[in-house]
Amino acid sequence: MEEIVSIIPVKDTEILGFNLATLVALGGLFVLLLITRQIVKVIMPRFLARVIAENKFAGKVVADSTKPLGTAAGCGVVFLLLGDMSGPSVLVPELISNWLPSILKLVMVVTIVMWAYKLVGIVQAVFGWLDDDEELDGSEKTLITAIESVLRFCITIFGAVFIADALGFDLNTMIAGLGITGLALALAAKDTISNLFGATVVLLDRPFKIGDWVIIGDVEGEVTDIGLRTTLIRTSLDTVITMPNANLTNTPVENWGKRRFRRWQPIIKLDINSDPSDVDNFCNGVMELIKANGETMKEESSWAQVSALGPDAIDIGCNIYWDIASSKVEREARNKFLLSAMNLAKEHGLSFHDGRIRHSA
Repeated sequence: MEEIVSIIPVKDTEILGFNLATLVALGGLFVLLLITRQIVKVIMPRFLARVIAENKFAGKVVADSTKPLGTAAGCGVVFLLLGDMSGPSVLVPELISNWLPSILKLVMVVTIVMWAYKLVGIVQAVFGWLDDDEELDGSEKTLITAIESVLRFCITIFGAVFIADALGFDLNTMIAGLGITGLALALAAKDTISNLFGATVVLLDRPFKIGDWVIIGDVEGEVTDIGLRTTLIRTSLDTVITMPNANLTNTPVENWGKRRFRRWQPIIKLDINSDPSDVDNFCNGVMELIKANGETMKEESSWAQVSALGPDAIDIGCNIYWDIASSKVEREARNKFLLSAMNLAKEHGLSFHDGRIRHSA
């Protein structure tokens, strides 16, 4: 600061405790702060132009974060140039000379923390950029929320330490106090930490996602939400069960949503007096229906054969594998198959078993 003032050819006039050269130097440093801030606002979007071009959300995050980053950069430049405000050519009120460097340092640290908070939003943009189908599912959204929460927590802790340092607090005492407080909180929040660990396991291993139908212990239903502490499951009775994530780490999870196929084994009951050759032709016809259906798979493992003979009925057992992801589509496919089997039985002159009619020997 003294070097800057000494090269300014201004008459040594005192104004409000400042000499004129010092006021001019301080004004120049303030202008330099604004110029640095503006330069950062212009350079940052250009530096990340590729990311911004591929993701509009990233562009918004970067645009919002350039203001605090520019302010921090400007304060840092001024802080370095300010140096020692004492000297024969520098006339500054003692209060200002003592507090101005600390204020600049504090503003710089606070704006860096603000910049880090705003930049946390880039996590969602990165996931969107890496996602193949360009559509985030429930687990990915929950993972994004978890990562953002952890980042904000870390930024808060470290930001508080740096801000305390800028304010002149004793960091050794603070860190020791935080260690004791953290241990007490960890013991008190043991269940919460277990739930957070369970959420991490679910998010990383991904045994299920939102929308999957699962069976976890005695609970069966559709996963509607995966949080950091609990997972919500809507049952077939339309009730919602809140399950602590800690339970998911040591409980088997049966996920119906991860099925590679849907197996169906219907039993078709024909009248016991049906002609054996017609029954055989009917079985062959049902098998042809299975093979011709574009929504079936594993034809080598499928069948339609007589499985049992009773006093009143002939049981035709079927084994069908549906290549279908939706329960609604599966119900429609079953309906269509059964109607086709009914028409096939009529073509062969076969009647279905009627339990109300008793056949005499």
